[in-house]
Amino acid sequence: MTSPALPPVVRTIADLRATVAAWKREGLRVGLVPTMGALHHGHLSLVDAVAKHTDRVIVSIFVNPTQFGPNEDFDRYPRTEDADREKLAATPASLVYCPSVAEMYPEGATTRVQVAGVTVGFEGAIRPGHFDGVATIVTKLLLQALPDVAIFGEKDFQQLAVIRRFVADLDIPVEILGGTLIREADGLAASSRNAYLSEAERAVAGQFNLILKALVADAKPGANLRALEKAATAKLIAAGFQSVDYISIVDAASLTPLETLAPGHPPARVLAVARLGAVRLLDNMAIGQQH
Repeated sequence: MTSPALPPVVRTIADLRATVAAWKREGLRVGLVPTMGALHHGHLSLVDAVAKHTDRVIVSIFVNPTQFGPNEDFDRYPRTEDADREKLAATPASLVYCPSVAEMYPEGATTRVQVAGVTVGFEGAIRPGHFDGVATIVTKLLLQALPDVAIFGEKDFQQLAVIRRFVADLDIPVEILGGTLIREADGLAASSRNAYLSEAERAVAGQFNLILKALVADAKPGANLRALEKAATAKLIAAGFQSVDYISIVDAASLTPLETLAPGHPPARVLAVARLGAVRLLDNMAIGQQH
């Protein structure tokens, strides 16, 4: 039995645009799945999801230096292009776009995209400049590929809100989809950085989603939300996490922290980051009737 063919690779903006232009001349709808590689089943689920809305799917693989801080893991972030292409061979991916840093940020480039509002707090406060890097690279990818649809995972919920904000503000003609957060068998949110966890740390990590589920179950109208957040923080520390960057119940659209939940409240979300060893684990869950 022969293995599925690997999807072709392009490495320049010119080649990407030529391919997309040919597809569009045929009247085909194009989807884009931006990634930094080290693909796991969460990424692959995004390819499958966007393929339901499009005729051709581009997966970009680019470890973007401008969204990493000075003491973050840019140099050691896993780069596994060959393995990534093998995984994509079993998906509807039509093309892999793997530009170099020089292609994406040519010498002399000085423009950055900066978003206010939804970048305040949470990841924006802990990782200064991170969302400037995200907004800039995603803007560039959207303008390079000119897709009809692009998809981003809901695991990085604040990032998804940032992308939706600048796409609307800049009138970029693309539909932005949110991909369902994919979890491992024990409920840990799928992430490329989970590979950094030791065996012992990985066993502790499985408690993260269970503690958040308990918080969500208790977050009913009239409940003391600050007390629930503090209790969940204490549970994480007791479970073996080194520290908790934040646990916050927020309005799902504006990401503004909520004081209370009223009956029939607008969509709400709990956003959380806990540290385990050298890894920051991100998670979030809908509260109430939202899914």
